[in-house]
Amino acid sequence: MPLTAGIVGLPNVGKSTLFNAITKSQVEAANYPFATIQPNVGVVEVPDARVDRLTELFHPKKTIYTTFEFTDIAGLVKGASKGEGLGNQFLSNIRLTDAICHVVRCFDDPNITHVEGSVDPIRDIEIINLELIMADLQTVENRLGKVERKAQTNKDKDAIREVSVLKKLQEALLEGKAARSVELDKEELAIVKAFSLLTLKPMIYVANMSDEEIMEPEANSYYQAVKAHAEAENNMVVPICAKIEEELSALDKEEKSEFLAELGIAESGLDQIIKSAYHILNLRTFLTAGEDECRAWTFKKGMKAPECAGVIHTDFQKGFIRAETYAFSDIDELGSEHAVKEAGRLRLEGKDYEVQDGDVLHFRFNV
Repeated sequence: MPLTAGIVGLPNVGKSTLFNAITKSQVEAANYPFATIQPNVGVVEVPDARVDRLTELFHPKKTIYTTFEFTDIAGLVKGASKGEGLGNQFLSNIRLTDAICHVVRCFDDPNITHVEGSVDPIRDIEIINLELIMADLQTVENRLGKVERKAQTNKDKDAIREVSVLKKLQEALLEGKAARSVELDKEELAIVKAFSLLTLKPMIYVANMSDEEIMEPEANSYYQAVKAHAEAENNMVVPICAKIEEELSALDKEEKSEFLAELGIAESGLDQIIKSAYHILNLRTFLTAGEDECRAWTFKKGMKAPECAGVIHTDFQKGFIRAETYAFSDIDELGSEHAVKEAGRLRLEGKDYEVQDGDVLHFRFNV
């Protein structure tokens, strides 16, 4: 399953232009609200220089990168959670995503209308966040109405525990705070997970700037305001120019590198968004390599070797014996798996081994 992120924002902030860049497809990006009226889903490969290097060394029949799935939904407006604009139906499209990318307009352009009549990124952020909070409040109160009766009538322990958690969330949401601001223990988080709350998901603010300003984002006062807001919420912000991202998407790898070098930009905005998503979701990558296939796999930091084996196939986890592993940096330096073995850097790890980012793994199993 690919990682997933929902793209939200007010109309005409650059969401669909960014989505075009993500998928290399031409989702309609027009200068009027609600140009996007159906959720659009696009899957993008996650660039990884380590996979490229392993491909150089092993010459496999196949090279497979991890993937990231983006869902672009219609521009939300004030009152969306109550059915304004195209309504609350679109919020349901992002309930099952891992994270939310909130695109915020950080550029002035008299030719592109703003649904609120002026450019003010903090006001825009507050409008969208309030809609997400109101949608979550509706979910929490609907659930409370059902489970409270059970807790009171049957004195059911699980129901009582659930009511306690729901009331904590309700209180925060009524105060205009996101669900992620509520301190919850492991057991409480397990209860809450079933509700797919929007404001419990990590948020990445995507500050969309003009092509002139993206070279020096810190000089953009709108960006500075979004950055300060994100830091206060303990969220992340990525500066991009959606227009440039769309142009980059039409280029091959070499042309893309040259274009970015000309602009003086180290990496594309899309790559930064993906890296930020990995960071906030506490994700890492392990690698497998051989003549048949070189591949990247996503896992959560702290996972043990058998769990990572299960990422490839459940049988690998059930019948796990051991993992043969070495660090990517070892094969990158020494140039072959044989040289890694000769240098004594190939290790045999058991069930308690905590897999590290960049480990190249070969699992031994028996089913």
